[in-house]
Amino acid sequence: MTTVRIGVMYDRDWAPEGLPAFARDAEALGVDDLWVVEDLGWNGGVSAAAVALASTERLRVGIGITPAPLRSPALLAMELATLARVFPGRLTAGIGHGVAEWMASVGVAPKSPLALLEETIRSVRALLRGERVELDGREVRLDGIKLVHPPQEPPPVVAGVVRPRSLELSGRIADGTLIAEGHGPRDLERVRELTALGGAGADHDLIVLAFCSVGEDREQVARTLRPSVEGHAAWLGRPPEQVFTVSGRVGDAAERVGELAAAGAGTVVLRIVGDEPLKQLGNVLETLAAAGLRTG
Repeated sequence: MTTVRIGVMYDRDWAPEGLPAFARDAEALGVDDLWVVEDLGWNGGVSAAAVALASTERLRVGIGITPAPLRSPALLAMELATLARVFPGRLTAGIGHGVAEWMASVGVAPKSPLALLEETIRSVRALLRGERVELDGREVRLDGIKLVHPPQEPPPVVAGVVRPRSLELSGRIADGTLIAEGHGPRDLERVRELTALGGAGADHDLIVLAFCSVGEDREQVARTLRPSVEGHAAWLGRPPEQVFTVSGRVGDAAERVGELAAAGAGTVVLRIVGDEPLKQLGNVLETLAAAGLRTG
């Protein structure tokens, strides 16, 4: 039986002051990860991660994702190193391109998004390892930058990407790949092919976000999910019926998680839609444990 880590997203639309209590309650339910979001105009990812880490004892907290155009690699490495030293072994940092239109709206759209992402991830990882970084790249310039307090245990840095060239890049330079909501087992097969083309090995982690809604009435669950699914379908460029979700009755949801795990997901992060998200989370966790799909 393939086992999988289970995470939960603190949705960007939820007020930030609710994060400490949600993080504590999610930890008490036994979830493995809590992922926070950094979308333009919503919450800051690093500050949200700090709140979640300080509010809990054991959860791994993931940042999904910091947009490379918005972040100086030196400053991002400083922020991540601070969290990693105070909360060793509990942080995963996601870095991505950011939404192109959003980056343009604040005047930081790069000439080469691929070059910027590669130079950012390479330099952040090197700085977190305590190295002195000299880089005169296409998008990033660092003149002998070195952290005074690098973490003893550098946190994993994963790339939050979607397109083929970016997935290949992730396999070449990142510790793992963060995969957006809506991608199912067949998509993961293609992701593994592309990251392997970039050089990813067996230790390259696949972290999959998934819309989640559970209830006894499957039709009501579908109605609850419809706005999220339709909006995401437009972003992905696929019909709504091809947007993969972890949903339905709780047993259906557990089966969908199992399908992702069998396709190579190391972590499935549930983005819960609908009322009583913690109750939904608890029900899914119990069912996954009974099915032997939980790690830990």
